[in-house]
Amino acid sequence: MNVTWEMPPEPPREPLGVGGIVRALARGIVLGTLVFGGLMLMLLIRLVERPIYGVRRPLTPFLTQFVCRNAFRILGIEFRHRGTPMQERGAVVANHSSWLDIFTLNATKRIYFVSKAEVAGWPGIGWLARATGTVFIKRDRKDAKLQQQIFEDRLLAGHKLLFFPEGTSTDSMVVLPFKTTLFQAFFHEHLRHEMHIQPVTVIYRAPEGADPRYYGWWGDMEFGPHLLKVLAARRQGSVEVVYHPPVRVDAYANRKVLAAEMEATVRGAMPPERRGPSH
Repeated sequence: MNVTWEMPPEPPREPLGVGGIVRALARGIVLGTLVFGGLMLMLLIRLVERPIYGVRRPLTPFLTQFVCRNAFRILGIEFRHRGTPMQERGAVVANHSSWLDIFTLNATKRIYFVSKAEVAGWPGIGWLARATGTVFIKRDRKDAKLQQQIFEDRLLAGHKLLFFPEGTSTDSMVVLPFKTTLFQAFFHEHLRHEMHIQPVTVIYRAPEGADPRYYGWWGDMEFGPHLLKVLAARRQGSVEVVYHPPVRVDAYANRKVLAAEMEATVRGAMPPERRGPSH
């Protein structure tokens, strides 16, 4: 399926009002305490975890899950999931709609994000990403061999790396074609017969009466105003995570076939109106 998507303009910002400001402050203080308190505790645990276990992280991911699941309770966003997070060794691929994906995909599954290198320098998000073991990649062929080695080390250590094959976030209303480049890493001789891939669909539903793109964060949208809008919302919507059955990498001839299958599976679980136009 060929999906086209013309990046929509940013929705107009609505005034928060007194009630919205109060809600944003109250939720922001509690959420900030949870996130950065959890971060400090995680760093302390890593002081013990790193010298004993090295690249493996048997302890801190449970703290990450606790923080992320409770973030939705603080925000008032309903969280639910279907299917079973895989137990096999391998990676996860999902559609990408928002900064909220960090909380959404960490809430029920021990995963480590794969992200573009620029994210490491973002205030707030970058700090959290580094602390939680995110793998940062540069889009430079000179680093290809090094990045392949990092993938191998992390995957063979039992880490489940999470990729966003769309290559960008969307308004949550469409799944873009999956780029195939990163799938090649799984076909390396050391990994191909060891790895499974689990496709995951993330579905955001806006608060009643709100723009259906409410939780989407795309293009040049600024993080601060979007965060403030979510914190200030009088009514919240929901997010649903659908875990599809994992597949063996060596069951596919090449990265293009595997990427196409994963894309079709992720898109197929979206509401019909969000599966995108084809031509």
